[in-house]
Amino acid sequence: MSAPIVSIVLPVYNGGTALAMALASIGRQTFREWELILIDDGSTDGCMAGFSSSDSRVRVVQDGRNLGLAARLNQGIDLARGRYLARMDHDDIAYPGRLEAQVRFLEEHPDVNLAATRALIFRDDGSVVGLFPFRRTHAEICATPWRGFYFPHPTWMGRIEWFRQHRYRIPEIVRAEDQDLLLRSYSSSRFACLPEVLMGYRQTGLSLRKVLTARRHLALVQWSVNLQQGRPVLAVLGFLAFAIKALADAAIGVAGARHLFVTRLARDAPQDEIDRWKKVWEEIRQSLEGAPSSSRPARTIS
Repeated sequence: MSAPIVSIVLPVYNGGTALAMALASIGRQTFREWELILIDDGSTDGCMAGFSSSDSRVRVVQDGRNLGLAARLNQGIDLARGRYLARMDHDDIAYPGRLEAQVRFLEEHPDVNLAATRALIFRDDGSVVGLFPFRRTHAEICATPWRGFYFPHPTWMGRIEWFRQHRYRIPEIVRAEDQDLLLRSYSSSRFACLPEVLMGYRQTGLSLRKVLTARRHLALVQWSVNLQQGRPVLAVLGFLAFAIKALADAAIGVAGARHLFVTRLARDAPQDEIDRWKKVWEEIRQSLEGAPSSSRPARTIS
């Protein structure tokens, strides 16, 4: 079997029923020269039980251990055979043209190491929350690194050499592994974000504990990485920025407005984008409902 052009790395931990739609969206890609590295991080909900696929491009990794997202992403990087590596979460939905558009972009822009896409935020029932904030060029994405990077992690596709050079930090920066990687690498890399919405980003209510964990880790990352790279002013600015955000989040949690954790970043989605998303959602849902029960659609790609 010849090497694929794209290696999709999809770690799974208790993917539940959402995993079915994520897998179906990969199977519907217009670009076909991919491999899927599906890594089970010790799931306990049975989402991987009896998994089977008729597609030889799907590689399943299961060892029964729970190592965390960063370790599994690094494992996927080591296993990847493609020229490009694409991220995918177990509860998100890729639009059919996602891989094709990103491969074309990276082929046409050899100076870009890592390309994301715009993302639409949706709830479990498929309803639209809004659009993820958008920054297109490297300069725009990295304009205020002490405040973080608007560069949605599940949409990333990059050159495999870039991922192997930088990798994810171990021990894991829990809930901030992507921002840590970007902060460590942005000054020697080139990022870009495609203007087309090509990913449905599932977002449900977040707990205050998880939000504050992310804020605390981001503040510490800003402090340590910027000091290590000789940017003391940015270290102070970054630490203070995320400490202040943590205080604001705590106030939101105490006020009982936790829905704002999901909605506050969302931008209004125009009706044509909502209609386009509904079409993607319905086509995937119907493809799963129409699959024979014996094929176990929640756990297969065909």
